[in-house]
Amino acid sequence: MKIAFLGLGVMGYPMAGHLQKAGNEVTVYNRNGEKAKKWAAEYGGRTAPTPAEAAKDQEIVFCCVGRDSDLREVTLGAAGAFGAMKKGSLFVDHTTASASIARELAADAQKRGFGFVDAPVSGGQAGAVNGKLGIMCGGSQADYARAEPVMAPYTKMAKLLGPAGSGQLTKMANQICIAGIVQGLSEAYCLMRAAGLDIEGVTDVISKGAAQSWQMENRYKTMNAGEYNHGFAVEWMRKDLGIALEEARKQGVSLPVTALVDQFYAEVENLGGKRWDTSSLFVRQETARKGNKS
Repeated sequence: MKIAFLGLGVMGYPMAGHLQKAGNEVTVYNRNGEKAKKWAAEYGGRTAPTPAEAAKDQEIVFCCVGRDSDLREVTLGAAGAFGAMKKGSLFVDHTTASASIARELAADAQKRGFGFVDAPVSGGQAGAVNGKLGIMCGGSQADYARAEPVMAPYTKMAKLLGPAGSGQLTKMANQICIAGIVQGLSEAYCLMRAAGLDIEGVTDVISKGAAQSWQMENRYKTMNAGEYNHGFAVEWMRKDLGIALEEARKQGVSLPVTALVDQFYAEVENLGGKRWDTSSLFVRQETARKGNKS
């Protein structure tokens, strides 16, 4: 297929690569043009200087950028993709954004005569590189049916959850769950250290029971070693939790644990951890413990 991919961050770069390796003709756009050239040299695809030029005449346009404002710029901006997309094409958005912008873009796409699927992902950089992402989708059944087989090279699990915005709402649930789990791990491991137990040994036992989680299996070693220069950055988690908290206010839903963990992440940022992995909540927990002992 003729495909465009907008945004070559830590997720988009390997995802676009999977699409090219699957035999598609992929044209990429990235705000930093040098990174687009690097991608083309590595995978053999093409580059375009603007989202509009990347999207012109393509069957499907994929996107994975940072925030609502970035998404609006590459879609509806002066050189945005929506103005160049042909009728009958499809836009698939992998950005973690608000449900409101997903609905806005879906309505705009419908007026212009092409489809839209909001499809945020979970699985981190490793999941993108290894082609093992979970994809949460919102849109029509027909649009999703077109997108699903094309996304397959980087998908472990994909599911349509409802109309436009449903994928973003599901990603909010995903991030809420992660935040609570990581804080729970931080508290548990902090207590174990204070009590003189070995985190490796504790994890070996509790990971075989009901406490097991992806975060435990994939982050306990780096948490124990104090290594956080990897994975999903705190600043991006705060962006995602902010979206979830805003949606909760609209829905009249209280998210007290999520709000508290977001405050804890703000403290991690103050400790210099803006770009640390989200498991760095353990740093805050340990800092507080050591402060209480002094």
